[in-house]
Amino acid sequence: MRRILRQREWVIDHWRYPGEPASQTDDLVVPLAELHAQPGQSLRRGGKLGVRLTPADDPEQLRADLPRLSLVAVEFPNFSDGRGFTQATVLRRLGFAGEVRAVGAGVKRDLLLLMARCGCDAFDLAEGEDPQSALQALGRYSVAYQKAEPLPAVERVRFGA
Repeated sequence: MRRILRQREWVIDHWRYPGEPASQTDDLVVPLAELHAQPGQSLRRGGKLGVRLTPADDPEQLRADLPRLSLVAVEFPNFSDGRGFTQATVLRRLGFAGEVRAVGAGVKRDLLLLMARCGCDAFDLAEGEDPQSALQALGRYSVAYQKAEPLPAVERVRFGA
């Protein structure tokens, strides 16, 4: 069983990804291309629906699909590929209120706080990452001065959010 860090808590991941055995009632994550190639098939499923974005995918293509999605998995293929930060930010600006999960080999402890500030609220850590260190990294700083999603502490105080 895979465990993920969701909203600063370690939980068992119940989502099924392509290539994993899944029934019609399991919660399923599909690639963006598959979601658009077979839109009706996803709607007939009994479980929740999620989509996985590769770095080359445009999250704007999900605008019409967002109301029926419960999860968007944003891929960070390596430590130096930052396109997932932009994708997470765009998803939140489009009004997506579901889970934005950072996945891939680039989901490292040193980047978790930045991923969270861009809108990710769940993390499937890269292999070899220490779970306890990852959790501590999310709480390392309590105030940020740069704009981000959600609003940094300075903006929340100023605007009363």
